Amino acid sequence: MILTELEAVAPQALPLAGLRAHLRLPVMAEPGPGDAEEAQALEGALRAALAAIEARTAKVLMGRPFRLGLSHWRGGGAQPLPVAPVSGIIALVLRSADDTATTVAPESYRLEQDQHRPRLVARGVLLPSIPRGGRAEIDFTAGFGPDWGDLPDDLARAVFLLAAQYFEERHGGAGHAAGAALPFGVEALIARWRTVRLLGGAAR
Repeated sequence: MILTELEAVAPQALPLAGLRAHLRLPVMAEPGPGDAEEAQALEGALRAALAAIEARTAKVLMGRPFRLGLSHWRGGGAQPLPVAPVSGIIALVLRSADDTATTVAPESYRLEQDQHRPRLVARGVLLPSIPRGGRAEIDFTAGFGPDWGDLPDDLARAVFLLAAQYFEERHGGAGHAAGAALPFGVEALIARWRTVRLLGGAAR
């Protein structure tokens, strides 16, 4: 299973002004020396915080498209999607071993929405067969919405807290490593959004 982010969050969608206010940084009327470097550091801190919280919760915070590639279905009639919330299925494509693509009719499947475990579900008994040596590609849109204001308040607060730490510690690089422990306050804010896996992650 391979999950690919098809588009990154656009720079203009990031709440740079909000993070500046959180950090109590002065707002300059005119850009001055070093402002571009500071803006780049703020954006980097926000992106790192978003990525860390998304990885810890299996939630996509700001809406964007993804592609899930699979060599086999988890279940014959339904396929769990690895992130949530999912707002829509863009396309389901089957690729043969020689990479010939066949688009599956949308009438043959549906999205079962769930706060933690959304699924692609067959409208009939089974999902279409994946060709031997081939794969299925599910393109879908995930996230709470395209705008920062679409995020739940606790998750938005957690991002600002973590981004502030990353920004302030940017020269030392502390806390940016994959799997690094998050501050207690951030962990408390995201606790209710973390997915609890049952039965070893098996499909429902």
